[in-house]
Amino acid sequence: MTDTILKKTNNGQLSTNNETDLVDPEHIVIKGARTNNLRNVDLRLPKNKLIVVTGVSGSGKSSITMDTLYAEGQRRYVESLSSYARQFLGRMKKPDVDYIRGICPAIAIEQRVTTGNARSTVGSMTEVYDFLRLLYARIGKFYSPVSGQIVQKHEVADVIDFIKKLPDGTRGLVLIPFPKKYKERTLEQELNLLLQKGFTRVQIENETLRIEDILEGTEKRFDGKQPAYTFNEKGLHILIDRFSTSGMGDSDWMRLADSVNTAFYESEGECIIQTVDDARHSVHDSDTPSTVNRAPLTVFNNRFELDGIEFPEPTPQLFNYNNPYGACPTCEGYGRILGIDPDKVVPDKTRSVYDGAIAPWKGEKYGEWLNALLQSAHRFDFPVHKPFEQLTKEEVKLLWTGNQYFEGIDAFFKQLESQTYKIQNRVTLARYRGKTTCTTCDGGRLRQEALCVKIGGKNISELTGVPLDEVLSFFQNLELSEHDRQVAKRLLLEINNRLKFMVELGLGYLTLDRISNTLSGGETQRIHLTRTLGSNLTASMYILDEPSVGLHPRDTGRLVKVLKELRDLGNTVVVVEHEEEVIKNADFLVDMGPEAGVHGGNVVFAGDFST
Repeated sequence: MTDTILKKTNNGQLSTNNETDLVDPEHIVIKGARTNNLRNVDLRLPKNKLIVVTGVSGSGKSSITMDTLYAEGQRRYVESLSSYARQFLGRMKKPDVDYIRGICPAIAIEQRVTTGNARSTVGSMTEVYDFLRLLYARIGKFYSPVSGQIVQKHEVADVIDFIKKLPDGTRGLVLIPFPKKYKERTLEQELNLLLQKGFTRVQIENETLRIEDILEGTEKRFDGKQPAYTFNEKGLHILIDRFSTSGMGDSDWMRLADSVNTAFYESEGECIIQTVDDARHSVHDSDTPSTVNRAPLTVFNNRFELDGIEFPEPTPQLFNYNNPYGACPTCEGYGRILGIDPDKVVPDKTRSVYDGAIAPWKGEKYGEWLNALLQSAHRFDFPVHKPFEQLTKEEVKLLWTGNQYFEGIDAFFKQLESQTYKIQNRVTLARYRGKTTCTTCDGGRLRQEALCVKIGGKNISELTGVPLDEVLSFFQNLELSEHDRQVAKRLLLEINNRLKFMVELGLGYLTLDRISNTLSGGETQRIHLTRTLGSNLTASMYILDEPSVGLHPRDTGRLVKVLKELRDLGNTVVVVEHEEEVIKNADFLVDMGPEAGVHGGNVVFAGDFST
């Protein structure tokens, strides 16, 4: 086999004395590149190295990297796919080059902001939010907004585990509430239906009674013509089964599990366990009526329900503001709505309410609204002379909502909206309208039920609204049970890796809910780099266009570290860069020039930085 011998010319280009070039597994060989202003460039680049391409502006850096290397690498990768897959992918024009050998599948990370979608955020670009949705769906806990208690959904296994933890010899009952769903049924009709289903006993006030005795009229306190649902409120329960924890075998536990399952089914989700304390009565006694000492009821529910609120099943769609199921119904997942802009209503927050901080209440026409507040402020101790910026959240909210002594800003604008037939009212409304935070979700973009799910005391909206370095610290110090940690192990690894990469790239000040089209070119490129590192691709070629743009010099070292990590995964990293520290850390340096435009397009130098 004949080796290809390349020699460096006076202008830094490489030429060959053997026209029959062979594929070099260790290098990417470019022959005769003439894209844009390139002047028949020959170049030999080492694979799996950090390669920096530098030179004056217009010297051909982007032409050799983006328009030649990336274009050919992407084109060949697409051509290797099936014809069915190719129809969904864009074709790239073949660059003007004699040939390129040994090229890898190419990924370009450019500076320009690639999306104008108002729903795209830092979290969705880096896929961190997708992992957060999965995390909250898997281990998140519902907390009731009324009582703050955890909302739990019990399974049959939870009830059996509870019974198994009772002391040996404990006797008890499996009960369900008396039906209340069918308002038209009488007690007699409901009891007859229960007999047909195989139930024979009920319990009220710790006393077990036969259904047949009630129907025969021996129990005078029950009127069979009364509505059945009223007895639910009186504490009437249906006896499903009895148990004793002493000497129970596998068949006994299976029977008890079937009884618990029946309880959940017949009661539409509720099962009650009550232990019996009086040892003189056997739990299997058939004599009725029987009154024994019984412990309080332990209620299990297989529905997400607490404090009269029924919560939905926690699924990833519940935390997706791009899905109608999870999005806030008011703002439709945008987090902002067109309404009265608080910043326009109070343009100068250094002023107090007395000094005219509320702009629409200035002047003689609407001054009566302000006078009503000033005259009654002493009744509820409102500080009218305090600067608006020093007011508490509760005091600001009071200004908007009002109370029994004065009507607030909301009532003022509602009155204007009710009289829009007057042109002056329409003008006033237009003056103070703007995009403002959604009052329903408070900018969280999600429906209220999704914001009731928390991990470590925080809901998903609270995490997306704080800087990335704080989010990383939260997950690094997060304490979970052993079960939750095993369930979330892989998700936490992906989340922590991506957050760590972003913080290392100097993006710790961003938030996950930051809109993508508000990012600078350098920020966008570094975010794309984070997603790339998180994907763990190997044997690929990454081409970056000046990733240090907008980066503070102290953070350049972090960028170099990340680029080297990407290289160490087995990738070829090509960087167009002017930053000296990045150039010094290059494994291979290419200098384009010598000047710009028609005076450039040549390789001035190609080799190690040390040479």
